[in-house]
Amino acid sequence: MNPSILLVEDDDRLAELTAEYLRKNEFNVDIESRGDTAETRILDTQPDLVILDIMLPGQDGFAVCRAVRPKYDGIILMLTARDEDIDQILGLELGADDYITKPVPPRVLLARVKALLRRATPVPGDEMAVNSESLTFGNFRISQQTRSAMLAGEAIDLTTAEFDLLWLLASHAGNILSRDDLLQQLRGIGFDGLDRSIDARISRLRKKLNDDPENPTRIKTVRGKGYLFSRHDWQ
Repeated sequence: MNPSILLVEDDDRLAELTAEYLRKNEFNVDIESRGDTAETRILDTQPDLVILDIMLPGQDGFAVCRAVRPKYDGIILMLTARDEDIDQILGLELGADDYITKPVPPRVLLARVKALLRRATPVPGDEMAVNSESLTFGNFRISQQTRSAMLAGEAIDLTTAEFDLLWLLASHAGNILSRDDLLQQLRGIGFDGLDRSIDARISRLRKKLNDDPENPTRIKTVRGKGYLFSRHDWQ
C-alpha cells in the first residue's frame, strides 16, 4: 500500500500542485486547508505523514502539532515561511519530526518525505543499523520492536523523532556520533553547520532521561565531535 500523506496548506494552488507531484511519485495525498479542522482530520485518518504549514486560518500549525502529538504516532513535517531558528526549534519542541523552509522545490520536499518514511521503517543493510530489537543499560530499557523506552520501570513519553534519535544513540553506546552521522541516518542529509534540530532533541531527551543539563552523564556532549550515549550511569 502506498504511504498516506495529509497536506495541511491553505494556499489552494500550491496545495494542488504539491499533492499532484507527490501522487505521481506513488503517495496517497489528501489536502486540508484549515488549521482548526486539521486536528480532527489527522486523528481520524492517522496518515503515515503530515505536511503541516505554520500559517493557517483558524489555528496555526504550532497549535495543531501540540494538540495531535500525544495521540498521533505518525510523522509531522512542518513548513515555515521564515528561515528563523525560533520557528524551527519551537516546532521540534512541540513534537514535529522535521521542518523545511518555504518555498521548497518539489524534488527537495519529495526527498525529505522519503527520508522521513525510511527512518520510520528501517531498511536492511543501512550502515548504522543494528540487529538487536531491545537494549538494556541498568534501569533503562529501549525496544525497537515496540518503539518504547522505560526508565526505572516508568514509560518515557517520546515523539517519533525522539525515539529514533534515542535508539540510534543507544544502539551505538560508547561511541561518539557526530551531528553529520545523526542527520545522515535520521534525515538523509549532511550537517550544514547551522542545523540545530539534533541539539534541540538532545536537550529534550536529557530532560526525559533525568540527565543533568549542566553536567550530562547519560547523553554526553563531546566537544567538537558529537554526542556519546553512556553505557553506565543508569542506576
